[in-house]
Amino acid sequence: MRYITITLPFNVGGDVAGRLLSTAWLFKVASHRMLDLAKRFPVLPATDIGWKNTFRKIVYEVIPNRRYTDGVIVLVRGIYESCRQLGVDFDEVELGEWLMFQQSEKEYPVRNITLKQGYEFWITTIDYNGNSDRVVIKPTIPKSYKLLLDKIVEERQKHTARIVVKDYGIRRSRLWARGEIQATIPIDFYYKYTARYRKNNGRLYGGVDVNSDRINLAIVDSEGRLRDTYTFWFRETTARSYPRRRARAVIGMRVHEMLNYAYYHGVKTLFLERPDALGRLKLLWIRNGKRLHRNYNWKVATFRSSIIEMTAMKAPLYSIKVGYVEPKGTTKSREHNEIMKKHRLDKHIASAYLKALKGLKLS
Repeated sequence: MRYITITLPFNVGGDVAGRLLSTAWLFKVASHRMLDLAKRFPVLPATDIGWKNTFRKIVYEVIPNRRYTDGVIVLVRGIYESCRQLGVDFDEVELGEWLMFQQSEKEYPVRNITLKQGYEFWITTIDYNGNSDRVVIKPTIPKSYKLLLDKIVEERQKHTARIVVKDYGIRRSRLWARGEIQATIPIDFYYKYTARYRKNNGRLYGGVDVNSDRINLAIVDSEGRLRDTYTFWFRETTARSYPRRRARAVIGMRVHEMLNYAYYHGVKTLFLERPDALGRLKLLWIRNGKRLHRNYNWKVATFRSSIIEMTAMKAPLYSIKVGYVEPKGTTKSREHNEIMKKHRLDKHIASAYLKALKGLKLS
């Protein structure tokens, strides 16, 4: 089953902020300790129960809560499995500068980060002395998520949850913290209650080319004839000081604009570049700027892959199917140059057109 994670931002202060921070720091310390210990094992367990039997007691000594303990174990095991899949040396992995804590079990209700009616979350926190207590957070709920959250409670939908602290500090002698609640739910459940269009009678195909400041769309018919092109810009997000959270919001709006445009222009299938197999290495633990291969621009590749994945995730909301094509040959090729001259297109639109043609052949 596939899953999707929705994010709900919050701002809190005082004791609530302090307890969220203490829990996040304990979770991080426990993750560091377990990662260091796991690196010393000549052979690590092959099953979930084996990992938990091996590490649960040690992790619990740092963060005395069984569900958060298992959350640490799932995180570190995910790192290990990703390294195996991608051929990365597990011994060289280091945790990034993050503050978060999570519950790994899919259940309803999520016992430690519990969604209540009225869009409140009751959260189990641990102080530095190991004492637990519950705090209540009411995050900002986007209008499009209200029905979804209502249905999670009404239908008792199993899910997991995570608290991520984005920033914290002291303001007017009072502690504050800013972050987000992340809830992971089945993607079919998400589409069921957030779809914008239930039916698509289009007969055209679209190719999408993603760059650091724009999304290019080229629309073709079943014979491969170019019918329309459009560029959706987000230049402002490339500024060095532009807030990351705001950038993601702006890019998300452009993705929706592109999909809405495609729907109303008769596109039934979009073809995207096959994203790099980054796996779980894109998660919170990866070090900023780290490159796994020489001459590989990790930051740009991750950025482009995230937009491609966002597009693929949102397309079903518009009843648009998604297909993938290999990027080879869609840029700096003879065919690419010929298309630029023939149709008087810039290189990015020409690349989107070629993706549409390649996808059309595959379909």
